[in-house]
Amino acid sequence: MTNANPQRSDPFSPAPLGPLTLRNRLIKCATFEGVTPDALVTDDLIEFHREVAAGGVAMSTVAYCAISPEGRTDRHQIWMRPEAMGGLRKLTDAIHGEGALAAAQLGHAGPVANSVSNRAKALGPSRIPAPMGMSLTHKVTAEDIKDLRVKFRRAARIAVDSGFDGLEIHCGHNYLISCFLSPLLNHRHDGYGGTLVNRARLAREVAESVREEVGDEAAVWVKLNMFDGVGKPGGGGRRWSGFNIDEACEVARLLERDGHLDAIEPTAGSSLLNPMYLFHGDAPRAAFADAFRGAMHWGLKAAGPFFLKHYDYHDGYLLPLARRLRAAVDLPLILLGGVTDRASMDLALGEGFDFVAMGRALLREPDLPLRIASDPATTSQCTHCNLCMPTIYSHTRCPVRTGEVPAG
Repeated sequence: MTNANPQRSDPFSPAPLGPLTLRNRLIKCATFEGVTPDALVTDDLIEFHREVAAGGVAMSTVAYCAISPEGRTDRHQIWMRPEAMGGLRKLTDAIHGEGALAAAQLGHAGPVANSVSNRAKALGPSRIPAPMGMSLTHKVTAEDIKDLRVKFRRAARIAVDSGFDGLEIHCGHNYLISCFLSPLLNHRHDGYGGTLVNRARLAREVAESVREEVGDEAAVWVKLNMFDGVGKPGGGGRRWSGFNIDEACEVARLLERDGHLDAIEPTAGSSLLNPMYLFHGDAPRAAFADAFRGAMHWGLKAAGPFFLKHYDYHDGYLLPLARRLRAAVDLPLILLGGVTDRASMDLALGEGFDFVAMGRALLREPDLPLRIASDPATTSQCTHCNLCMPTIYSHTRCPVRTGEVPAG
């Protein structure tokens, strides 16, 4: 299958995404900002996204917007409820005031949730480890799945009524929906386990519920893992392999056939098993361990080399896998992973991707898009040291930009 959309040559040209028209093809991807201590929007969160919007992206994605209290990675994250709407409206107004659109990443953390912090059991497709809470997950029942669909629907309505233009359903990184997709983590024997079609059922049902709720009031897409970073990208050794690119292509085809989505954002890696596969670059093991206390601190000290692996960084590092997805479906795709300059943007668009997503580079320089638009020879100052990653537990930032560590 080939991409039905014509190739685009200018990343700064307006572009359609479902019912929306974006001012360019640059999207700030979802990165948890760590500035919502009461699970509500703060002035710091508003300023973070306002600054990114003023820096030139077409859309800024707010994460993490959990659908329920136990769906947070910890109790400090926003969960979508009426009490949050006033702050969410101020946030979307600030983004809109800078000429950009606002997206909300909706999801459930599943086994990545800290059950101790949330004071609620972490959920999983099966009884699997939930290491942040030093516990096992509660195996989701058929009634739980019905409830999850209702909660996704309710969260989507709250987001749209709070001014969000786009909704990203999190199906990546071994959060709950991603765990259902994984043959390594999903040990079920009912209609949600076993075959790939069964493992994909929850993702498809959630996409259907969200679209039914919002119609054309918002663009809807999924963040879909291409490879969990466990086993081989193309499968093989099934017992010890997670979700892989062959299965991702088939799930993407199923989602496209259902007709509920406006796009897919391919991603990779596992917050549960292999987080560095998403990021590539330096693995800041000591900084990660120092972000925790007690057993988690010492556990990361001991397991750091195994859990935080090193993958060499190069621009467009997820492109080889994403090409497979591009060939599999006609839906618009948002390329994530190592998009930092005009050359990587042009490469993505030239290969049929419709949008590009930026993350760490915007932490370093929120105005990078404007500067690239003004001078295509502009290069990012982000060195991919990944010292920003452990800051999500305190206040997400680039420690080089803030002067906490020296540049270079």
